Amino acid sequence: MNKIALAALLAVACGSAAAEDVLHIYNWNNALSPDTAKRFEQSCKCKLVQDYYGDNEEMLAKLAAGAKGYDMVFPTAFAVNTLLKQGKLQPLDKSRLPNWKNLNSGYLALNQPFDPGNRYAAPTVVSLTLIGYNATQLKKAGVEGKSNSWALVFDPALLAKIKGKVTVLDSQRELMAAALMYLGKDANSTNPADWKAAAETIRKAKPYWAAFNNQSYIKELTVGNIWVALGYSNDLFQAQQDAKNAKRPFELAYRPQQEGNVLAIDNMTILKDAPRPDLAHKFINFMLDGKNASEISNQIGATNPVKAAEAFFKPQIKANPVIMLDPSKGKYVALKDLDVKSRRELNRLWSQVKIGR
Repeated sequence: MNKIALAALLAVACGSAAAEDVLHIYNWNNALSPDTAKRFEQSCKCKLVQDYYGDNEEMLAKLAAGAKGYDMVFPTAFAVNTLLKQGKLQPLDKSRLPNWKNLNSGYLALNQPFDPGNRYAAPTVVSLTLIGYNATQLKKAGVEGKSNSWALVFDPALLAKIKGKVTVLDSQRELMAAALMYLGKDANSTNPADWKAAAETIRKAKPYWAAFNNQSYIKELTVGNIWVALGYSNDLFQAQQDAKNAKRPFELAYRPQQEGNVLAIDNMTILKDAPRPDLAHKFINFMLDGKNASEISNQIGATNPVKAAEAFFKPQIKANPVIMLDPSKGKYVALKDLDVKSRRELNRLWSQVKIGR
């Protein structure tokens, strides 16, 4: 074989080897900072390629439609259970994950109903659904003391004092769960009587709300147009920081509610047909390192399931009681997936509530 032909074959072979050292992940938008991704690539001497999705249903639908080539997806706890039922995940090899020891046992316990034995999923990003509020304006209205209760969103007597200054998520599961907890019910109840009572609670409160709002409540709270928002903890952290940076003449705060809160745990999982499960395990172990995990909380204000991350938190993160919450000491619940019949009934109730019937 001449030298030119040999060189060509070696180039092809080297190119093929390099091409194989790629980890393909299907991830949430803005869940991984570019700096973290770059450090992982340097540590594994591989390339990280990401596609993005905006919610669990989008991810599940794409996989159900036959999408191939992904090594990892990052489902919320209930969607882990869905993927397990569909046989789409492979067990984690804990021998490849020495940093597993860094996980907070409380979050592993919350994941257990969806991933028995914690065999398939490693928690990575955690958020609460709770109330964010303009403490300055609520003090003036005489209702700040009620910010620790869902009554601030559902009690007409309180809402009358802040009418038109409240927004809630345009999410049937989140809003019904909050109403159920306000009534002392299980956030995952599918009892028709419980759902009817929750829907009636929403109907009575709705005239006092400004809007159902998923898109702009961060900005509306930041500029002072609304005083109360039922939203996600990382969004409310952003609103709080934006208001501080803009030197707004008021204080924004957020806190859990005494009746309980929905806690969403996003997880790192490896697909059964993953081309590179070896690289996927390296990524999981990398993200369970305290310093790497801390960047999630420092960047987006998400609660962190990695205990070892706390040593690397910025001072304002360490001082944040929501980010530093102990999952074993609060009334936190993860939403379960609904069967087809229950989903259909909830859609019917939600439609009635939204159109005012």
